[in-house]
Amino acid sequence: LCDRQQRQMCIRDRETYLVLLCAQAVAMAALVVVHSFWAFVVVMTFTQVAASAGAAARGPLVRGLAGPQPTRFRTYLRALGNLAGACGALLAGVAVQVGTESAFAALVIGNAVSFALCAAVVGRLPHLPPLRESGPASQTPTAGRWALLKDRPFIVVTLLDSILSLHGHVLVFALPLWIVGHSEAPHWLVGACGVLNTLLVVAFQVRAGRNVTDNPSAGRAAARSGVAFLLGMAVVAFAAGLPAWLATVLIITGVAMHTIGELWHAAASLELSFGLAPAHAQGQYSGLNATGIGVANSLAPSILALFCISWEAPGWLALGGVFVLAGLAMPYAVRWAETRHAAADDTVPDEARVEGVGHGRSREAASRTAAP
Repeated sequence: LCDRQQRQMCIRDRETYLVLLCAQAVAMAALVVVHSFWAFVVVMTFTQVAASAGAAARGPLVRGLAGPQPTRFRTYLRALGNLAGACGALLAGVAVQVGTESAFAALVIGNAVSFALCAAVVGRLPHLPPLRESGPASQTPTAGRWALLKDRPFIVVTLLDSILSLHGHVLVFALPLWIVGHSEAPHWLVGACGVLNTLLVVAFQVRAGRNVTDNPSAGRAAARSGVAFLLGMAVVAFAAGLPAWLATVLIITGVAMHTIGELWHAAASLELSFGLAPAHAQGQYSGLNATGIGVANSLAPSILALFCISWEAPGWLALGGVFVLAGLAMPYAVRWAETRHAAADDTVPDEARVEGVGHGRSREAASRTAAP
């Protein structure tokens, strides 16, 4: 829908995202008046659908507004998002401490207001020029309304990226259970590890993304992230059965190493989501990427419970090995995608590249060609 609107200008490009933000604001506010299970299911389903669609709608906007370096722009957004999440967690902690119905209602209404404020900001963004498909570009393997379904290399990249994205649940799901049930470390370490992870991401995400400037460097960063995940998880696994002070040191070290992997993976994932997507189909590609990560998120608790809790230390090492294999496969998948896209770009006229028909790997050249 976003891609068609960008090409045909039937509705301005930003309006889809604007509507979805308003939908999330309304759905969040509706939670205040929900008092039954099924009503809660309906509202939360609506909220999650709007959030997932919003992630896809945001992709073309970020690409259009960020200029020739959307990945760097997106790393700033991620760092700020982590900082905002930490502030939200503090406010949620206040509401939990107060413990009254009014406090929780105020927290929910405040979240709804945040969506409305974001919608107001988006409403002031400039409209982007339309992107057109014409000539041989419409016959390329990755052109058309359902371009991504023909782009098998990108589907493989998305699959590998989704596997690597399971790392996001290691620190928020598996680690707390491991600390409480399988180590002698103090329970306050659960919150401390979350704070440490957030501070490291806010401080170093932009720096970690500076060397990820194209698709090959993104593939290499993904490979490094898999190794970092394995090392961090191995250190955490070895904390089981050790004295409290030593377990605490090992777990903090493991969290730091895991976060380094997170920084590399985030930079790689952001670059590939733009660099391997044709400009005229950015919404489709962002939607597929969000779908893959969403499926991974839904399966993560079961997978991590099996590996990290049921299988204990060997399971941590096994899951780390899965991350290494996915990371090492990423450069080859990226190379396959680039080869396919290079063949497709050879059929696109130069003027079409400037208009955004070419793939992400041509966006810098297009920007230079279009400059006065």
